[in-house]
Amino acid sequence: MEGARFTRVIVRRAGLRRPFPADFAARLERRTVRALRRRGKFLLAELSSGETLVMHLGMSGSMRIEPSAAAKGRGDAAGRHDHVEFRMSSGASVTFNDPRRFGVMDLVPPGLLARHPAIGAMGPEPLEPGFDGAALARACVGKRTSLKAALLDQHVVAGLGNIYASEALHRAGLSPRRLASTVAAPSGASRPAAHRLAAAIRQVLREAIARKARPAYRMSRFRVYDHEGDRCRTPRCQGTIRRVVQAGRSTFYCPDCQK
Repeated sequence: MEGARFTRVIVRRAGLRRPFPADFAARLERRTVRALRRRGKFLLAELSSGETLVMHLGMSGSMRIEPSAAAKGRGDAAGRHDHVEFRMSSGASVTFNDPRRFGVMDLVPPGLLARHPAIGAMGPEPLEPGFDGAALARACVGKRTSLKAALLDQHVVAGLGNIYASEALHRAGLSPRRLASTVAAPSGASRPAAHRLAAAIRQVLREAIARKARPAYRMSRFRVYDHEGDRCRTPRCQGTIRRVVQAGRSTFYCPDCQK
Protein backbone atom coordinates (compact mmCIF):
# COMPACT_ATOMS: atom_id res chain seq x y z
CA MET A 1 0.00 0.00 0.00
CA GLU A 2 2.82 2.42 0.76
CA GLY A 3 3.43 4.69 -2.20
CA ALA A 4 0.34 3.38 -4.04
CA ARG A 5 -2.96 5.11 -4.84
CA PHE A 6 -6.41 3.85 -3.94
CA THR A 7 -8.05 3.19 -7.30
CA ARG A 8 -11.23 1.76 -5.81
CA VAL A 9 -12.53 1.23 -2.28
CA ILE A 10 -15.39 -1.23 -1.78
CA VAL A 11 -17.24 -1.01 1.55
CA ARG A 12 -19.69 -3.87 2.09
CA ARG A 13 -21.38 -2.82 5.34
CA ALA A 14 -22.20 0.29 7.33
CA GLY A 15 -19.49 -0.22 9.90
CA LEU A 16 -17.45 -2.58 12.04
CA ARG A 17 -17.20 -1.99 15.79
CA ARG A 18 -18.25 1.57 14.94
CA PRO A 19 -19.80 3.06 11.78
CA PHE A 20 -17.43 4.05 8.99
CA PRO A 21 -16.74 7.80 8.66
CA ALA A 22 -18.94 9.80 6.31
CA ASP A 23 -17.96 9.44 2.63
CA PHE A 24 -15.30 6.89 3.66
CA ALA A 25 -14.68 5.41 0.19
CA ALA A 26 -14.80 8.78 -1.61
CA ARG A 27 -12.24 10.31 0.79
CA LEU A 28 -9.82 7.46 0.06
CA GLU A 29 -10.18 6.96 -3.69
CA ARG A 30 -7.51 8.70 -5.80
CA ARG A 31 -5.45 9.39 -2.65
CA THR A 32 -1.91 8.05 -2.25
CA VAL A 33 -0.55 6.31 0.85
CA ARG A 34 2.51 8.42 1.64
CA ALA A 35 3.60 6.32 4.63
CA LEU A 36 2.34 3.34 6.59
CA ARG A 37 3.26 2.99 10.23
CA ARG A 38 2.03 1.55 13.52
CA ARG A 39 1.09 3.03 16.89
CA GLY A 40 0.21 0.50 19.56
CA LYS A 41 -2.19 -1.92 17.89
CA PHE A 42 -3.28 0.61 15.25
CA LEU A 43 -2.11 0.77 11.63
CA LEU A 44 -1.78 4.35 10.38
CA ALA A 45 -1.78 5.23 6.68
CA GLU A 46 -0.76 8.82 6.02
CA LEU A 47 -2.61 10.02 2.91
CA SER A 48 -1.83 12.60 0.25
CA SER A 49 -4.98 14.45 1.32
CA GLY A 50 -3.40 15.09 4.73
CA GLU A 51 -5.85 12.76 6.44
CA THR A 52 -4.77 9.60 8.26
CA LEU A 53 -6.49 6.26 7.74
CA VAL A 54 -6.58 4.57 11.16
CA MET A 55 -7.09 0.80 11.19
CA HIS A 56 -7.35 -1.75 14.01
CA LEU A 57 -7.70 -5.48 13.34
CA GLY A 58 -9.70 -6.17 16.48
CA MET A 59 -9.62 -9.72 17.83
CA SER A 60 -10.34 -11.61 14.61
CA GLY A 61 -9.45 -9.25 11.78
CA SER A 62 -6.84 -9.83 9.08
CA MET A 63 -5.66 -8.34 5.81
CA ARG A 64 -5.56 -10.52 2.70
CA ILE A 65 -3.34 -9.37 -0.16
CA GLU A 66 -3.77 -10.68 -3.69
CA PRO A 67 -3.27 -9.43 -7.26
CA SER A 68 -5.88 -6.91 -8.36
CA ALA A 69 -6.58 -9.03 -11.42
CA ALA A 70 -7.95 -11.77 -9.20
CA ALA A 71 -10.15 -9.28 -7.35
CA LYS A 72 -11.46 -7.76 -10.57
CA GLY A 73 -12.32 -11.24 -11.80
CA ARG A 74 -14.65 -11.62 -8.84
CA GLY A 75 -16.30 -8.27 -9.48
CA ASP A 76 -18.06 -7.20 -6.30
CA ALA A 77 -18.43 -10.78 -5.03
CA ALA A 78 -16.71 -11.44 -1.73
CA GLY A 79 -16.35 -13.83 1.13
CA ARG A 80 -18.86 -13.66 3.96
CA HIS A 81 -16.57 -11.65 6.24
CA ASP A 82 -14.75 -9.55 3.61
CA HIS A 83 -15.98 -6.14 4.76
CA VAL A 84 -13.62 -3.65 3.06
CA GLU A 85 -11.51 -4.01 -0.06
CA PHE A 86 -8.78 -1.59 -1.16
CA ARG A 87 -7.76 -1.87 -4.81
CA MET A 88 -4.39 -0.20 -5.24
CA SER A 89 -2.49 1.28 -8.17
CA SER A 90 0.40 -1.02 -7.19
CA GLY A 91 -1.55 -3.96 -8.62
CA ALA A 92 -2.56 -5.31 -5.23
CA SER A 93 -5.96 -5.80 -3.70
CA VAL A 94 -6.00 -5.57 0.10
CA THR A 95 -9.11 -7.02 1.76
CA PHE A 96 -10.04 -6.62 5.41
CA ASN A 97 -11.72 -9.76 6.74
CA ASP A 98 -13.21 -9.72 10.23
CA PRO A 99 -15.64 -12.46 11.36
CA ARG A 100 -16.43 -10.83 14.72
CA ARG A 101 -16.44 -7.24 13.42
CA PHE A 102 -14.38 -5.91 16.33
CA GLY A 103 -12.09 -4.03 13.96
CA VAL A 104 -12.07 -0.28 13.45
CA MET A 105 -11.46 2.01 10.49
CA ASP A 106 -11.45 5.77 10.88
CA LEU A 107 -10.30 8.83 8.97
CA VAL A 108 -8.64 11.57 10.99
CA PRO A 109 -8.43 15.11 9.55
CA PRO A 110 -5.02 16.77 9.12
CA GLY A 111 -3.32 17.77 12.35
CA LEU A 112 -5.80 16.02 14.64
CA LEU A 113 -4.19 12.59 15.11
CA ALA A 114 -2.69 13.61 18.48
CA ARG A 115 -6.25 14.38 19.67
CA HIS A 116 -7.70 11.04 18.53
CA PRO A 117 -9.36 9.44 21.61
CA ALA A 118 -7.59 6.09 21.16
CA ILE A 119 -4.18 7.34 20.05
CA GLY A 120 -3.58 10.74 21.62
CA ALA A 121 -3.10 9.52 25.20
CA MET A 122 -1.39 6.23 24.34
CA GLY A 123 1.63 5.22 26.40
CA PRO A 124 5.18 4.60 25.16
CA GLU A 125 6.03 1.96 22.58
CA PRO A 126 7.69 -0.95 24.43
CA LEU A 127 10.40 -1.47 21.81
CA GLU A 128 11.43 2.18 21.55
CA PRO A 129 14.21 3.75 23.66
CA GLY A 130 11.78 5.77 25.77
CA PHE A 131 10.35 2.67 27.43
CA ASP A 132 12.26 1.40 30.45
CA GLY A 133 11.75 0.64 34.12
CA ALA A 134 11.59 4.32 35.02
CA ALA A 135 8.85 5.01 32.45
CA LEU A 136 6.88 1.98 33.60
CA ALA A 137 7.15 3.06 37.25
CA ARG A 138 5.95 6.58 36.47
CA ALA A 139 2.89 5.17 34.70
CA CYS A 140 2.06 2.82 37.59
CA VAL A 141 2.65 5.08 40.59
CA GLY A 142 -0.44 5.19 42.79
CA LYS A 143 -2.39 2.71 40.64
CA ARG A 144 -4.65 0.49 42.76
CA THR A 145 -5.40 -1.93 39.93
CA SER A 146 -3.61 -5.24 39.44
CA LEU A 147 -0.27 -5.28 37.68
CA LYS A 148 -1.70 -7.43 34.88
CA ALA A 149 -4.57 -5.00 34.28
CA ALA A 150 -2.12 -2.09 34.23
CA LEU A 151 -0.07 -3.76 31.50
CA LEU A 152 -3.18 -4.06 29.32
CA ASP A 153 -3.96 -0.36 29.80
CA GLN A 154 -2.80 1.28 26.57
CA HIS A 155 -2.08 4.48 28.53
CA VAL A 156 0.63 2.61 30.47
CA VAL A 157 2.33 0.83 27.57
CA ALA A 158 1.18 0.75 23.95
CA GLY A 159 0.31 -2.42 22.12
CA LEU A 160 0.94 -5.05 24.79
CA GLY A 161 -1.71 -7.78 24.64
CA ASN A 162 -3.05 -10.38 27.04
CA ILE A 163 -0.74 -13.25 26.07
CA TYR A 164 2.53 -11.36 26.24
CA ALA A 165 1.55 -9.55 29.44
CA SER A 166 1.26 -12.97 31.13
CA GLU A 167 4.53 -14.12 29.60
CA ALA A 168 6.42 -10.99 30.66
CA LEU A 169 5.14 -11.16 34.24
CA HIS A 170 6.29 -14.77 34.49
CA ARG A 171 9.77 -13.96 33.22
CA ALA A 172 10.01 -11.05 35.63
CA GLY A 173 8.89 -13.23 38.55
CA LEU A 174 6.01 -10.89 39.39
CA SER A 175 2.50 -11.93 40.35
CA PRO A 176 -0.22 -10.64 38.04
CA ARG A 177 -2.34 -10.05 41.14
CA ARG A 178 -0.01 -7.66 42.93
CA LEU A 179 -0.88 -3.97 42.86
CA ALA A 180 0.57 -2.04 39.95
CA SER A 181 1.76 0.64 42.36
CA THR A 182 4.23 -1.78 43.96
CA VAL A 183 6.70 -1.36 41.09
CA ALA A 184 7.13 2.32 42.01
CA ALA A 185 7.99 4.27 45.13
CA PRO A 186 5.40 6.86 46.27
CA SER A 187 7.59 9.52 44.65
CA GLY A 188 7.34 7.74 41.30
CA ALA A 189 10.90 6.46 41.42
CA SER A 190 11.37 3.01 39.94
CA ARG A 191 11.86 -0.10 42.03
CA PRO A 192 13.85 -3.17 40.82
CA ALA A 193 10.59 -4.90 39.88
CA ALA A 194 9.85 -2.18 37.31
CA HIS A 195 13.19 -2.69 35.59
CA ARG A 196 12.78 -6.49 35.56
CA LEU A 197 9.32 -6.18 34.09
CA ALA A 198 10.26 -3.62 31.42
CA ALA A 199 13.17 -5.83 30.33
CA ALA A 200 10.89 -8.90 30.23
CA ILE A 201 8.31 -7.09 28.11
CA ARG A 202 10.94 -6.12 25.57
CA GLN A 203 12.38 -9.64 25.56
CA VAL A 204 9.11 -11.50 24.92
CA LEU A 205 8.08 -9.09 22.17
CA ARG A 206 11.44 -9.30 20.39
CA GLU A 207 11.36 -13.09 20.53
CA ALA A 208 7.81 -13.15 19.16
CA ILE A 209 8.79 -10.92 16.26
CA ALA A 210 11.85 -13.06 15.55
CA ARG A 211 9.61 -16.15 15.37
CA LYS A 212 7.25 -14.23 13.04
CA ALA A 213 4.39 -15.35 15.31
CA ARG A 214 3.82 -18.65 13.52
CA PRO A 215 0.87 -20.03 15.54
CA ALA A 216 1.95 -23.67 15.96
CA TYR A 217 5.51 -22.75 16.88
CA ARG A 218 4.42 -19.82 18.98
CA MET A 219 2.20 -21.92 21.26
CA SER A 220 5.02 -24.36 21.97
CA ARG A 221 7.23 -21.46 23.10
CA PHE A 222 4.87 -19.95 25.67
CA ARG A 223 6.02 -20.52 29.24
CA VAL A 224 2.69 -20.00 30.97
CA TYR A 225 -0.05 -18.96 28.54
CA ASP A 226 -2.53 -21.84 28.00
CA HIS A 227 -0.39 -24.14 30.17
CA GLU A 228 -2.76 -24.51 33.12
CA GLY A 229 -1.80 -27.54 35.19
CA ASP A 230 1.69 -27.87 33.68
CA ARG A 231 4.91 -27.71 35.66
CA CYS A 232 6.50 -24.27 35.75
CA ARG A 233 9.39 -23.87 33.31
CA THR A 234 11.42 -21.58 35.55
CA PRO A 235 14.65 -23.40 36.51
CA ARG A 236 14.48 -25.01 39.96
CA CYS A 237 10.81 -24.06 40.41
CA GLN A 238 8.45 -26.90 41.31
CA GLY A 239 5.27 -24.88 40.93
CA THR A 240 2.24 -25.61 38.75
CA ILE A 241 0.76 -23.10 36.33
CA ARG A 242 -2.64 -21.74 37.35
CA ARG A 243 -5.30 -19.86 35.44
CA VAL A 244 -7.35 -17.00 36.85
CA VAL A 245 -9.69 -14.50 35.20
CA GLN A 246 -8.81 -10.81 35.50
CA ALA A 247 -11.03 -8.19 33.92
CA GLY A 248 -12.64 -10.88 31.78
CA ARG A 249 -9.32 -12.15 30.41
CA SER A 250 -7.44 -15.36 31.20
CA THR A 251 -4.23 -14.93 33.15
CA PHE A 252 -1.74 -17.78 33.51
CA TYR A 253 0.95 -17.67 36.19
CA CYS A 254 3.02 -19.67 38.67
CA PRO A 255 2.07 -18.93 42.28
CA ASP A 256 5.42 -20.32 43.50
CA CYS A 257 7.90 -18.13 41.62
CA GLN A 258 5.77 -15.08 40.82
CA LYS A 259 5.48 -12.90 43.90
